[in-house]
Amino acid sequence: MTYDAIVIGAGHNGLAAAVHLAAKGWKAAVVEARSEPGGAVKTQELTLPGFRHDWGAMNLSMFAGSAFHARYKDELAAHGLGFVPAPHCFASVFRDGQSLGVGGDLEQTVADIRNLSEHDAQAWRSMVDDFKQKAPHIFGVLGSPMPSLATAKVLWRAWRQLGATGFYGLLRLMLSSPRDFLNANFEHEKVKALMATWGLHVDFAPDVAGGALFPYLESMSNQAFGMVIGQGGADTIIKSMVGLLRAKGGELLLDTPVQAIQTGNGGAATGVVLADGRTLQARRAVIANVHPRNVFGRLLPAGAAPQEFESKVQAFRPGLGTMMIHLALSGLPDWKAGAQLGRYAYVHIAPDLAMMARVYAEAADGLLPAEPALVVGQPTAIDPSRAPEGKHVLWVQVRVLPAEIRGDALGGIEARNWDDAREAYADRVLDIIEGYAPGLRQKILGRKVFSPLDLERENPNLVGGDSISGSHHLDQNFLFRPVAGYSRYRTPVKSLYLCGASTWPGAGTGAGSGFMLANMLAK
Repeated sequence: MTYDAIVIGAGHNGLAAAVHLAAKGWKAAVVEARSEPGGAVKTQELTLPGFRHDWGAMNLSMFAGSAFHARYKDELAAHGLGFVPAPHCFASVFRDGQSLGVGGDLEQTVADIRNLSEHDAQAWRSMVDDFKQKAPHIFGVLGSPMPSLATAKVLWRAWRQLGATGFYGLLRLMLSSPRDFLNANFEHEKVKALMATWGLHVDFAPDVAGGALFPYLESMSNQAFGMVIGQGGADTIIKSMVGLLRAKGGELLLDTPVQAIQTGNGGAATGVVLADGRTLQARRAVIANVHPRNVFGRLLPAGAAPQEFESKVQAFRPGLGTMMIHLALSGLPDWKAGAQLGRYAYVHIAPDLAMMARVYAEAADGLLPAEPALVVGQPTAIDPSRAPEGKHVLWVQVRVLPAEIRGDALGGIEARNWDDAREAYADRVLDIIEGYAPGLRQKILGRKVFSPLDLERENPNLVGGDSISGSHHLDQNFLFRPVAGYSRYRTPVKSLYLCGASTWPGAGTGAGSGFMLANMLAK
């Protein structure tokens, strides 16, 4: 069994690489250890029959706006890809029972902010206008290999079009902490909290340098373009990619764990050895859509690459951990802040920057946080097809948590391993939600909890429950992701390449690394 390219791991980046290579005439195969493709993007009946829960990713806006989707939009649609727009994107609830949200209606957002601060209402409108100028350059950088001539051209165009002042402002944004960026632009703490919560999605506490970009991009993108989720579930992107791969002659092998990456004379990657003893040969490339720490020292023996490289791979830091709580409900939460919150795709429970800084510090110290930040997804408010008629699912992401428990910030949970602490901590989370949406517990028909340890068991790329496959702090981003000198997907092992969230441009559903790598190989 010989192929031009073998892709290890059927997450969306691996599938994107295989689809594009197959489209370019390569004979491509994707091998996946699990019985279904998707990695962290899959939809399952985790609680009760008929209740479809997004296991990991829920927001598909990055995929909808990706270069891969733009290239294969019509073909993916022909294979079943469907999006459902969320006109009300995200909101935050606060301790005083109030809320603030962002949707596609700019005037409504500005009016809601004006109720808090006239200054901030004008600052928001100005930032949206500024985003229209900066967005092509930011997305141009995120959509180019790092480093590359394409990146240099994007930066040159930014200099020409934005001028020196605008260009320096863009660089300052990319290096600033969320708190510094928000303090420089807004005065009301609720507006700051509304945006800053996005930083915790990608391992950025309020005072971590480089953390301002994601809150800026998410807030402004949702305001300008809205949000989309998958029709019927996030797995719509996986099903359509698999269908397109097969239509182009590619293969997907499920229930096929890879035991080792095979190397030949000179140390080049020549194929993979499967757990059942079979060998698949690769004439041109082996692509590991796998966390680098699971490639070097596991799929490859120690010493397959230079020691300096392998040491840096092992030092590649995970982000802090995540818990996922999936609920089958008889009805949507009754938010104290008002029924309008039942229309939003996401409701953030992270009421101020002080608690965001505190939860990050507690988790980094190995403590179960007293008050974690919560991302409460309400997909059935947008797409009722995911649950039986009149019923709902709730998607709760708990951020951030320690991979290994050293203690409890509240002193109430004595367990020091996640198997024993999981349900007790999930109860703490539900208590917090109850404080903002009384009566939620009475609506719960079914519940499924995944601790950080459970997430890693289900997907070994989520080391320590890190849902972003490696911290995005500045020393692990851009040219340094995952290792300085190897940000263009190649490795010291000839013909072996990496893609996935651990590589540039990082986490999310944009399929950027898989598509960029395939473009480079196809040339």
